[in-house]
Amino acid sequence: MKIFIPQDMAAVALSADRVAIAIEAEARSRNIPVTIVRNGSRGMFWLEPLVEVATASGRIGYGRVSVGDVPALFEARFFEGAPHPCCVGHIEAIPFFAKQTRFTFLRAGVIDPLSLDDYRHHGGYRGLDAALTLGPAAIIAAVKASGLRGRGGAGFPTGIKWETVARTAAERKFIVCNADEGDSGTFADRLIMEADPFVLIEGMTIAGIGVGATRGYIYIRSEYPFAIRMMERAIGIAKRAGLLGAAIAGSSHEFHLEVRVGAGAYVCGEETALLESIEGKRGQVRAKPPLPAIKGLFGQPTIINNTISLASIPFILAEGAQRYAEIGYGRSRGTMPVQLAGNIRHGGLFECAFGITLGELIEDVGGGTASGRPVRAVQAGGPLGAYFPPSLFDTPYDYEAFAKRDGLIGHGGLVLFDDTADMAKMARFAMAFCAHESCGKCTPCRIGAVRGVETFDKIAAGIEPEKNLALVRDLCETMKLGSLCALGGFTPYPVLSALNHFPEDFAAKPLPLAAE
Repeated sequence: MKIFIPQDMAAVALSADRVAIAIEAEARSRNIPVTIVRNGSRGMFWLEPLVEVATASGRIGYGRVSVGDVPALFEARFFEGAPHPCCVGHIEAIPFFAKQTRFTFLRAGVIDPLSLDDYRHHGGYRGLDAALTLGPAAIIAAVKASGLRGRGGAGFPTGIKWETVARTAAERKFIVCNADEGDSGTFADRLIMEADPFVLIEGMTIAGIGVGATRGYIYIRSEYPFAIRMMERAIGIAKRAGLLGAAIAGSSHEFHLEVRVGAGAYVCGEETALLESIEGKRGQVRAKPPLPAIKGLFGQPTIINNTISLASIPFILAEGAQRYAEIGYGRSRGTMPVQLAGNIRHGGLFECAFGITLGELIEDVGGGTASGRPVRAVQAGGPLGAYFPPSLFDTPYDYEAFAKRDGLIGHGGLVLFDDTADMAKMARFAMAFCAHESCGKCTPCRIGAVRGVETFDKIAAGIEPEKNLALVRDLCETMKLGSLCALGGFTPYPVLSALNHFPEDFAAKPLPLAAE
């Protein structure tokens, strides 16, 4: 009998390792033969540690399992899928999971992340096989036809970027995966690297063949030790299997891959600062042009794509561009792994087609606030994303629809706040975050954020509030138009959305009455 226990960092933080040891020990003491598979997470973090048991009717889940639950689980014969208070039924029937359209995360939580046989058995490397048959021009044509856009935040058409690199003559070209996932409330990159690392390797290999690049780098933030170890081990396995290095899968193509670890600077999520870091320099933003597609890593043409963008490629090549493009909304095609976090009942990763509304994601999928209090706002797109009030929850999850309402999809994070949130404090935090994380290269970001914090402190103290609120808006305009990159340029999104949608929070606060 086979039991699946996640080795995902979130599950381990909730004692999954201790639960695995306890189950193994209990099975041994009862002389019950079991095989424990350390899979990745399904992305339903409110149920972790989520233990699954393979049965003839499918996998049965047992949620929030603690070490203390283990003896009773064996008494109930959970290894046969028997009822128990922790039992959540068939995994695929859980509403949070059943409503999803899993393309990129199809294998997450299903397979042993480091089993190449398991990966192949569930459709892995079919995309590479197709790519080797199609050739570079047809690979790029397929990516363009799929409608895939950058999943890191900018939403730029992936195929156009690849085509630019392919057409640029150079001695060497590079593929860089931006796995510097620094946005609050996001974890899709980490989850895919820990649950299905070969899909990223396969996607980057296909990209290399498509544009003529022979070397790739996966840039991972140091705060992701599990993902770093998983990717390094998976790269070693792929090399030994002939799927990386010279003569990939017996072909004439060559592709080498390695992990580079970032030191945790948020600004290194910006593509040119990331390149500076890989080159061993201080992580500062480069002025553009030239674009990295023309002159990127070590001065050579470089594809820089987000982890999820690259991990989506194998599905597109294996199933066909039309299969990917046929779902979505407007110009936003395919699926997006929406990450639900903050004060939310059902936090986790929900992969779905574009077009679902914010309200559906927050209320129907996420279950509303964990506190049970009314929703005040949701911040979409990380710490530089706008705050949406419930009155805008009819907004379709789509790049253009968000832009029309002065918002950003970003990397797909949604952080929920209940009615106890002080939006004036959240607006100040945006400026403080920018001041802390600025690389210091451009004045609007370096100085503007500091002045923003000072001005919000004056507003909170009741010092000329109208004058200082007008100053904040003027400062936001300067930062938005004058900053070199999105760190300073996008900080106005949370600030202005808080000002526009929650003006009552910026009124002068009455001083507390002195105790008698």
